[in-house]
Amino acid sequence: MSWEQAWLAYHCVVNYEDASYFEAIYTLESGKIIDNALEELRLATNKMFGKSIAIERSMPQKGICLMLIEEISLNEAGYKIERKNNLIFLSANTQKGLLYAVFALLRLAACKVSLSDVHLVSVPDKEFRMLNHWDNMDGSIERGYSGNSFFFKDQKIEVNERTKDYARLLASIGINATVINNVNVRAEATDFITEPYLKQLRVLSDLFESYGVKLFLSLNYAACIDIGGITTADPLDKTVISWWEERMELVYQHIPTLGGFLVKADSEGRPGPFTYKRNQADGANMLARAIAPYQGIIIWRCFVYNCQQDWRDKKIDRARAAYDYFYDLDGEFLENVILQIKNGPIDFQVREPFMPLFGKLKKTNHMMEVQIAQEYTGQQIDLCYLIPWFKELLTSRTYCGEDKDTIADLLEGKCCNHKGRGIVAVANTGNDENWTGHDLAAANFYGFGRMAWDSKLSPEEIVKEWISQTFSDKREVVMVLTKLLMMSWPVYEKYTAPLGVGFMVTPSNHYGPNIDGYEYSKWGTYHRADHFGIGVDRSLKGTGYASLYNPPLAMQYEYADTCPDELLLFFHHVDYNHILHNGKTVLQHIYDTHFEGAKKVEEMLSMWEQLKESISPEKYERTLIRFQQQRNNAKEWCDQINSYFYRKSGIADQHQRPIY
Repeated sequence: MSWEQAWLAYHCVVNYEDASYFEAIYTLESGKIIDNALEELRLATNKMFGKSIAIERSMPQKGICLMLIEEISLNEAGYKIERKNNLIFLSANTQKGLLYAVFALLRLAACKVSLSDVHLVSVPDKEFRMLNHWDNMDGSIERGYSGNSFFFKDQKIEVNERTKDYARLLASIGINATVINNVNVRAEATDFITEPYLKQLRVLSDLFESYGVKLFLSLNYAACIDIGGITTADPLDKTVISWWEERMELVYQHIPTLGGFLVKADSEGRPGPFTYKRNQADGANMLARAIAPYQGIIIWRCFVYNCQQDWRDKKIDRARAAYDYFYDLDGEFLENVILQIKNGPIDFQVREPFMPLFGKLKKTNHMMEVQIAQEYTGQQIDLCYLIPWFKELLTSRTYCGEDKDTIADLLEGKCCNHKGRGIVAVANTGNDENWTGHDLAAANFYGFGRMAWDSKLSPEEIVKEWISQTFSDKREVVMVLTKLLMMSWPVYEKYTAPLGVGFMVTPSNHYGPNIDGYEYSKWGTYHRADHFGIGVDRSLKGTGYASLYNPPLAMQYEYADTCPDELLLFFHHVDYNHILHNGKTVLQHIYDTHFEGAKKVEEMLSMWEQLKESISPEKYERTLIRFQQQRNNAKEWCDQINSYFYRKSGIADQHQRPIY
C-alpha cells in the first residue's frame, strides 16, 4: 500500500529569500542520527528548492553548519539555530538535538520564515513526549479509525519504509517515545518478551533509536502464568519475582535500548495485583525492581475501576476510582515507576474536569494521558481539532499550594516536588494512505507533538504551521483551514453531549448518539435523566467526587450556582429549568446548542467546498466525504438529543423549531 508523507511532503517553496542557505552543509559529526539528519536535509532541499545540497568537510562561504557543543541549558534534546554572517549554525549537546534542529530549520523554511536574523533556542519542556498505539498482532487496531496497523500483519512484526517514515514524523515534532502494541495485551502479543519476537523487536528499536525515539512495549501482567507456566501472578510471591527478574534479563540482552513497559492491570478484564489482594504499588514495584538494573521504566496506567457496577447504586462513582485507588499510595511507588493518568476521570470525553490526582500526588512520578484517536470525539470522521482542548487542560490551575500550579507546570516538573514527567497520547494513525483517515485529523497528531514539546505554543500557531507544510501557504487556504479547525471542537461539543454530561453514545463503537445506551449498564457512565432534570450528583450529598480537588476548585464544583456551566451536569443533578450563568435554562441551552451545532457543520462543509480549486483532488474528495458524513451525524445527534429531552420533560423549545 502506498502512503503520503504528511507534513514531511516538503512542497515546492517559491520566492523564499533564504533558499540560498540550502547550498551546502558543513559538519564533522558522525553517527546514525546525524546520517538521518543529513538525509533529511538532502531530501527536503531537493523537494522544496529543486536542487542538491553538498556536504562539505570545510566551512563553506554560505550554508548550514551542524555542530555539537556543550551547553547545560540545552539539556539532551534542546538546540539553537542562529545566523552568523552567511552561515546558519545548528548546534546542540547531542545528535538527537541536532536532528530536532534540522527539522525545526526545515519547518521555518516551509513556512517561509526569514533566516536573516534568526536566533532560535528551543528546549522541550516535558521529559516524556509519547504515543501509545493500540495495535494488535493480527493487524487490527482497537479504536483505530485510519485503517489497519503498519506495525503488525498476520501475527508478524513489520519493519519497512513506512516504519521509517513514521519514525521521521515522530522526530520532526519532538516525540521521543512510543508504545507500539495494545494495552490490552492478548494472544501472541504476550509473547513479545520471548526470543523469537525479541529479535524482530531489536530491529525496530534500533530504527527508532536512530531518530531519537525510545521503544516501549505493553506488557501482560499475567505473562508469568500464560508463558511461564506459574500458577500465580502474586507480586509478592518469590517464584513470580524470580521469573520476572530472569525475563527482564533476557529482554535486555536482546534489546538493550528498550525504554520499558506500559501496563494496564485490574481494569476491564485485564489481570492485576487485586486478584491476590495486593495493591497497585505492589504490582508496579515488583516489575520495577526486575527492570531497574537495565535503567528500564514501568509506566503503570491509573485507568483502574469497577466495570461491573450496579447502575441502581448512586453512591458508587467511576469518576472516583483512580483517585481512590492511587492517592493513598502516593510515595509508595519506586522511582522507575511512572503513573499514567487520564486527563479526565471518566474516559476521553469531549469535556471533563481534569483528574484530581493532578496537583495532589507529591511523591510519585506521573504523566498525563490524552487521546488523539477520536474515540468519543468523532472517530476521524467528524472534524475535531483537539489541541485547543489540551491547551485548556494544560493551563488549568491545580491550586496545589505553589506559585507555579497549572497542569503544564506539573507535567514540566516545575511543582509538586518535580514529579511530573510528561504527556502521552493514544495515537490516531493507521495504514491508510494519509495516515489518519481524515486528512485534517493529522492536525491532532502534529499538534500533540508540538504542544508536548512546548506548552506555550498556541493551538492557532500550531495549526497554521501544519497547514503550510501539509497543504499550502496560500493565504486563502491557511485562513479557511485555520478557521475550520479552530471552530471544530466547540462545534462538536455543541451537537453532542451537553454541559459536561458525556457518554450518550452508541455502546461498543462509541460513534453517534444513543442517549440511554449506557444508562442502565455496568460501565458507570450515567446521566441520570428523569422527568424533572438531568446530571450526576457528585457533591458531598452525592458521591463526594467534587471534594477531591484542592480548594478553591472543590468549593467551586461543590455547588450548582458556582460550578462552571460547561461542567454543571458532570457535578450536579439539576432541574431542566435551572438557570445557567448564560441566562438560559438547562433545557433551552440543550435545544439551542444542538441546533447551532448542526447548523455550524453545514457552514463547515461549505467552507471546505470553497477550497476545491486549491486542494489536490484526492485530498479534497476524501475530506468532502467526511464532512458529508459529519453533517449527517450532527443532524442525527441534534434530532435525537432534542427529541429525547422534549419527550422526557414535556417542555417545548422557545423558538418552536422542529423536534420530533
